[in-house]
Amino acid sequence: MFRKLTVISLALICMLSLPIGAAADSASSPQAGSITWPKHQGLPTFAEAKKLDVTDIYDAPGDIKLLMATLQGVVNRAEPRIYLLENKEEGEFTWLNDLDVPYHVHGDYRDIVRKYKDEIEGIIVYDPAVPDSINVATTLAGLKDAAVASPELASKLTEAPFNLEVLEDLRGRFKDRLDAYQWQYDHLWEQTTHRMLIGLSPDTSVRMPPGLPASFRIIAEETTQEREANNRKVYDLDLSGFLGKESVYLRFDDAFPQDGWGPAVHEVTVKADGQVIAQFIPGTPEETPFLYDPQNSQLSAGSGGHRFADNGRYFVYEFTPPAGTKQLTASVDMWNQFKVSAGNEKPPTSGQKEPYGYLRDYAVANKAMVFWLEVNVPEQKALFERILSDVEPGTPYLGWFSNDFEGEFSSVEVTSRHGVYVLAADWFSNLTVFSGTKVKPYIQKPVKAPQLKNKIYVTYTFSEGDNFQYNQHRMRILWDDPNRGKVPINWTSSPLLYDGAPAMLNYYRSTATANDLLIAGPSGAGYFYPNVWPENTFSDFLKRTNLYLNKTGMTIPYVLNRIEGRNVPLSESVVSAYRDEYNVPGLFLSWEDRYGVELANGSIPVSTIQGISTVQDGKNILANAKANWDGKSPLFVSLGLLAWSMTPSDVVAITESLGEEFEAVTADHYFSLLREAYGLQK
Repeated sequence: MFRKLTVISLALICMLSLPIGAAADSASSPQAGSITWPKHQGLPTFAEAKKLDVTDIYDAPGDIKLLMATLQGVVNRAEPRIYLLENKEEGEFTWLNDLDVPYHVHGDYRDIVRKYKDEIEGIIVYDPAVPDSINVATTLAGLKDAAVASPELASKLTEAPFNLEVLEDLRGRFKDRLDAYQWQYDHLWEQTTHRMLIGLSPDTSVRMPPGLPASFRIIAEETTQEREANNRKVYDLDLSGFLGKESVYLRFDDAFPQDGWGPAVHEVTVKADGQVIAQFIPGTPEETPFLYDPQNSQLSAGSGGHRFADNGRYFVYEFTPPAGTKQLTASVDMWNQFKVSAGNEKPPTSGQKEPYGYLRDYAVANKAMVFWLEVNVPEQKALFERILSDVEPGTPYLGWFSNDFEGEFSSVEVTSRHGVYVLAADWFSNLTVFSGTKVKPYIQKPVKAPQLKNKIYVTYTFSEGDNFQYNQHRMRILWDDPNRGKVPINWTSSPLLYDGAPAMLNYYRSTATANDLLIAGPSGAGYFYPNVWPENTFSDFLKRTNLYLNKTGMTIPYVLNRIEGRNVPLSESVVSAYRDEYNVPGLFLSWEDRYGVELANGSIPVSTIQGISTVQDGKNILANAKANWDGKSPLFVSLGLLAWSMTPSDVVAITESLGEEFEAVTADHYFSLLREAYGLQK
């Protein structure tokens, strides 16, 4: 699914046999402290927190965030006692206060280090010259009961009052990414748990740069929300007005950062007084000398690709014309929602990438191996698949992939082919604390479905339910919208909250209205592509994970099914497995530019979701539905709401604009009415 910052989904290792190797049981052994992880449980359970030491590291340097998260992992393995304020999106103290656990806020993170320094054996020093050594250091920290430190921090931590010993110094150990992870696989893999895999970027930009210099101004901007290259052409840009200094800068921004689409550039040609001084396709060596700041832009694979940026991201090119140039022009083959600025003052860059904490506490506590391998690079893909081949079907991969959603499609396809499901959790904070909360009893009161009439039945579904951290951050913001509950809405979520964050599941269930229905995010008890999952284990995986759907009440799945990056129909065997093992009344499928309903295998309604990102999108689609409806039989329309740009208030605005021929319903009623319309048993 679309991701902001990066944007995935988990699942569980549900009820399959124990993973291979003695190390597979490390999270259940006495050495794992208070963590318990029964054979048939998806994620481990931590002890319940009794009191928490809290510190705010939101604005701290990256190496301090890394130090605190790995210290937290060792300490919380025995009993959750450290809670880090790492995110302000839903409010720094929002979830902490909901935990109803006594806590003390420390103004200086060093107070917590001093308090718990005797619970770690020492520190692991990473090599700043090889960022991926941060992940190797994180793995070692879990195995050696240590915290991770930069060389600069290490010089302070080895002195009073800390007096910590350096257990491993990784400086100079590895030459590059692949070397680091191959060494880790050869020397550490058998010591780590094989019941989960952790994929984390070794570093990431965490601070956005300040505004642009005064010389910059917009020279081209898309004013409509075009998509799918509908506005693709070569745009001629005159840069002559920016001559006068050494260089001219061209910046490509997302004109509509709220909707998940952004500018895409395929080719650039720059001429100075008619002579070509730059000509390149993104991703080729010819682009490199001119790419000043890629920020978090994405790059398609191959020489025929493009560079794009969405969700407020950007990229910048720098061109240096010969002295005395009178005319400077750029021809840019681009499309989608672009905003192009130019200037002649050096703009601020996105800054140095630096380490971050988040999920690292969980990796350390569970003695998991942490890596970051790119499936679009053959040598890295080979090692990634070797790791996947070593674990049992139904193993969760927590974290994310490089290249954001470009990497998502190919990477989830690879994990699915090995029977591994994904849980996007790289921005999940304090999972070692939330895994120690308890599920509260909950009885969902049934609401009678409306009587079937000749109406247009519309159901709205928020995206991102495959994204574990979405449950912690963005979903909480949407859920607290005062207009939630006024209109029926389906909320995709992760059934694995039952193990990983019961407190969050409790909150959503206890505060839900009759118009709020939690359903399973892609593609059930975790994020995977069903058609590529090994057929010999697929039914068994669904059967064993169905327990989580039933325990959470998320019994209707929203399925994503891709091969080579494209949405494809569900195979007959996959539909049969969902029918037999999940006992589904129907399935939501894909994220398309159309809606529709098909009766799969003659027994299961499959409703294709049409995605929308604005109120006007929804109004236009439903107006067209009405215009093309004959009124002689019910019509069913499923709309997907982009969680990064839409809110419950937007859904209310759409619904209030509709006439009496429309009726909004939740997914359970939607499929009940669909089945009745098709003459199927309810």
